[in-house]
Amino acid sequence: MIRHTDLGSSPFAQRRKLTDLIQQGLITLGGNRPGKIYGRLDCRAGKRMKPENRVFFRNETEALELRYRPCAVCLPGAYKAWKESDK
Repeated sequence: MIRHTDLGSSPFAQRRKLTDLIQQGLITLGGNRPGKIYGRLDCRAGKRMKPENRVFFRNETEALELRYRPCAVCLPGAYKAWKESDK
C-alpha cells in the first residue's frame, strides 16, 4: 500500500510519481484509508477523495489482505459478493 502523500512533497510531484507508477503497472487500484474501501482508479467516487485519505494498491489481493472492501460504485459485482459473504 502506498499513501498518496508519500509520493512527493508537492501536488505536481505526487501526480508525476503516480503517473509513473501506473504506467509501470505498480499501481492498479486506489482506496480510501479511513473507510477501508478500494476501487478502480477512474471511479467517480474515488476521484472526490482527499489526497491525505487516498492510498494505492498493486492489485486486488493486496487490498483484500489489508482488509479493504470493494467499492459499490465501480466494482458492483465484487461489492455484492463481499456483502453476501459478510452475512
